[in-house]
Parts: sequence; structure tokens; C-alpha cells
Amino acid sequence: MKKVCISYDTGGGRRGGHYTHYSFTGLPGVEIAALADSNPEAEKTFRLTGAKRLYTSFVSMMEQEKPDIVILCSRLPKEHYEQIRFALNHHCHVLCEKPLAETPVQADELIELSHRTGCLVQMAHLARFAPTFRTMKKMVEAGEIGQVLTCYLRGKEDTRGGGEDMQVLGTHVLDAAAWIFGMPEQVYSEIRWQGRFLKADDLLTTTEPVGPCGGDEIFSLYRFKNGVNGIFESRRLIENGDQRLGITVCGSKGILTIRYTGNRALRICRDFPVPMEDRSDFREVPLPEEPEIPGSVKLEYEKLGINPKVYYHLYFAENNRRAAWNLLQSIEGKETLTAGIDSALVSLEMITGAYQSALKHAPVSFPLQDRRHPLAKEGE
Repeated sequence: MKKVCISYDTGGGRRGGHYTHYSFTGLPGVEIAALADSNPEAEKTFRLTGAKRLYTSFVSMMEQEKPDIVILCSRLPKEHYEQIRFALNHHCHVLCEKPLAETPVQADELIELSHRTGCLVQMAHLARFAPTFRTMKKMVEAGEIGQVLTCYLRGKEDTRGGGEDMQVLGTHVLDAAAWIFGMPEQVYSEIRWQGRFLKADDLLTTTEPVGPCGGDEIFSLYRFKNGVNGIFESRRLIENGDQRLGITVCGSKGILTIRYTGNRALRICRDFPVPMEDRSDFREVPLPEEPEIPGSVKLEYEKLGINPKVYYHLYFAENNRRAAWNLLQSIEGKETLTAGIDSALVSLEMITGAYQSALKHAPVSFPLQDRRHPLAKEGE
């Protein structure tokens, strides 16, 4: 029986709410021991998770409970760095909301610590667990759309469009591209702020403290192995920007696409290599039936505040459970981590590399030789 604790601070007007705190709810072989939340109104969340004890301090909870696994629900990378480091030093496995950290320097330290302690860190890069993305990956690898030419990645492009969008939401599609095509070989990026090229001191004031960000317009060209080009783009306040977040893979025999709207369906078009305006036709790809987690109890959605009629609620709730189950199986040596800490470094390097390239006005190769984020304060 694995003891699980949850760090889910709901105070301070934070965003998020991706049901990470329910990741282990109803899974076999676990005990939800405690929840840490400084919010004085945390009682309801505490009861719904099934936790037995409530703390106001993450450190106090960890020192008192000594859990086998801790869930880190914050999406603020500075907190991730501090809490993951604390957990690993206390011989505790981790399931963590993305992104991993603010800079590759921090990520390198956490990876080394994870390897040294033997404690696993699973990141909530949920595309790796979602049937729609897993089917896309299998179809690409099976040659369903022929030779892959270009992968188009867009952020949400709302009021956070640009640097904050790349850090908070672009992380998802950048990680998905790296998962499908491997680590890119290089990046060439143009980042602009109010129409001019980004400068090193153009640090954005973001809606959340998500780490160093810059620019309201990003265009990054990644070169993957086998000649695959990856294009990431984000601009601020594009009309209907909320509909844009997603990934489109264009091949010599067709196109696969997933948008983060509606039911996040996987769709295919047999045009080459981009839709022809006179005959393009996308159809939804049927997904395989997902097996139940052995011995698990189905989530009572309404009771937990999850609306089963809103697809992204189910997307977060179910895929976080798959991430948790994969972590449990990996701890037992029965599986390998699907979204482990080493893989999380790649999307962080892709973001950092984009800034390095934009400021140098030159391509940058991966893995990065300079591990510093060019917009971070000295020493970070």
C-alpha cells in the first residue's frame, strides 16, 4: 500500500484546476493520507479527495506523513523546483503538474537528484496518456500519412499570446511533438514585442508567476530528425484564439490534426501536403476502446465537481489517473514512465532555445550547450 499526499494550494487567485488532486482517487493499492492547502476554505477540497488529514503547510505535511508519493498540483514552475527537490531529498516519488521548472539549470539539478535517489518524477503532460494523441502517434509511426513533412503547433493566442502562452500552454504541444518525433536538432526563432525584435530586458509581466517570458509574437522553426520541420506560433489576441491551441501533422499522403476544443477529436485529411481548397475533407478517426485500470473505482464526476458533459473536464480527470497508474506501475518495475522527468526537460529546452535563438538571430542546436535561460535573472 502506497501512502499518497497532495499539495494543492487553492488560495491567491491561482489558475489551473486540472483535477490533478484526484489523480490517485479510486486507484488500487493507495492510501490518500493528507492534503496541504493554505486556503482557509480548503475543507471541501480536502473531503472530496478522500484525504484523512489536512495541513496548511507542504513542508509540515511531508515531514509528518513521510509519504511514498506526493502530487504537486501547482502549475508554477518555481514551486515545482522547490517542492520536487524537497520530495526527492525525502525519498518520495512525485506526480507533478507541468512545466517542470523555470530553466534547464534547475531541471538538470532535479534530474540528477531523481537519478541519484532512485525516486521517480512523472509530469502531467497529458497528451502522452490521451487516446487521441496516442492514436496520432501510432498512425504517424505506421506511415498512415506517408512521409512526415511539417508539424504545425499553435498556442491558445488569447491575452497571454506570445511568451506566456508558450510557457503555459505551448508546453503541451511542444512536448507532444517531441514525444512523437524525438528531440529536435535545432531551432531558429523570431520573437517580437510590439512589432520589434525582442531584447534581453523585455521581460513580460505575466498573469501568473510562470517563469521568465518575453514577447507578444513568437515564430519558432524546429528541425526534427528525418527532415521533419516543426513550426510553433503564438500571437496575442488573435480573433477566436481560444480555438487555435493544437497540433497538425502534414505528410506526403495526408494530414492529422487535433485541436484542444470540443472533444479534442483526432481528424484526418487525405490531401497532400496541405488542404486543397476545392476538395479538402477532414473526418474523425475512431479511437480504440480504453481498458479499465485493474481494480480501480470509477470517479463519481458530479460529486467531485467534474462536469462529464464538458469534454476537457473528462480529459484532465481521466488522463491524470492514467499518469498516476503508470507511475504506480513504474515504481513496481512493471512499466516505464510515459512522461518522466527526463522527457520533461525537452520541452523546457525547446522554449529556452527559442529565446536564445531569437536574441542571437541565429539557429541554436540541441541539447543546449548554454543551460541558462537568457531572460532569467543572474543565478537562476
